Amino acid sequence: MKVLYFDCSSGISGNMTLGALSELIDDPHYLVNELKKLNVDGYHIHISKEKKNGITGTYVDVHLEHEHHHEHEHEHEHLHHEHAHHHHHEHRNLFDVNKIIDESEIDEKAKDLAKRIFLRVAKAESKVHNETLENVHFHEVGAIDSIVDIIGTAILLCKINPDVIYSSVVNDGYGFIECAHGMISVPVPATSEIFAASNAITRQIDVDTELVTPTGAAIIAEIASEFTTMPAMNVQKVGWGTGTKDLVIPNVLKVSLGEIKKKTKL
Repeated sequence: MKVLYFDCSSGISGNMTLGALSELIDDPHYLVNELKKLNVDGYHIHISKEKKNGITGTYVDVHLEHEHHHEHEHEHEHLHHEHAHHHHHEHRNLFDVNKIIDESEIDEKAKDLAKRIFLRVAKAESKVHNETLENVHFHEVGAIDSIVDIIGTAILLCKINPDVIYSSVVNDGYGFIECAHGMISVPVPATSEIFAASNAITRQIDVDTELVTPTGAAIIAEIASEFTTMPAMNVQKVGWGTGTKDLVIPNVLKVSLGEIKKKTKL
């Protein structure tokens, strides 16, 4: 039986997942080519090798185009125009995201998985902001990078096609981080609510920052059927995805691909 094991000892984010999974498939252009099947523009993906505490992994960066001149371009225009413009670009709701997924040409299984991951984030945001599911506008999730992270993850997982996915206990940090609403504590509310609505096993470790993003939380909550130490398996390949931070611990997600012999009945 083909197994994926996620080692989330330094947390998990969308781009760490993309980096690790892309190392497990042999075609370096697969992800970018598949993502072209989404009718979304305004971004490009930059894939590079990065070192974290001496460990080399793949860093996937979603660059948004024109992210700087938006602010200035509309500075002198009427407020309502600017509002409409931003609404269209940055604040998509679940319906908009599902529409993007449905209208794309990607694999049906990948579509289904991406929608389930998004639904977890939407439910958590809806609870945190006390809004109905239809009214939740993802600031973070509607952003193109989350769309790319989640759909890209679904595409790569369907390509690898494991029989089962396990994860370690998911480590997060502590402290406070800056968000759109000001300073909030780690784990951020959406991450806490995503985990509360799942069977994930999580804990905080002595690292003063956020290690788990809501996107990362939703991915691992959706795909992992158990949170445990690595089972007895023959590991055949290891993918390393690097995060954006430089920490005391290596900011990498390690995903092992291997086989577990099915127990034969005597």
